[in-house]
Amino acid sequence: MEQLIQVIARALVDYPEDVHVQVKEDARGLVYQLSVHPEDVGKVIGKQGRIAKAVRTVVSSAAVKERKRVIVDIVSK
Repeated sequence: MEQLIQVIARALVDYPEDVHVQVKEDARGLVYQLSVHPEDVGKVIGKQGRIAKAVRTVVSSAAVKERKRVIVDIVSK
């Protein structure tokens, strides 16, 4: 799952070397924190959050096998 998020994010940004994903588990489920270069935050979020929503949909669909709730948070460094 972590690699899937990295592949998608690196295809979208200008600074692919600054894409990092951290995994945490809390009461909400598995939380993947996607951090990107500050200039790339807008590219990962997209207009009206459409790209971020699409990434979350793809990751949630891939997580159906694991039967866990998955959340993707986008943060800048």
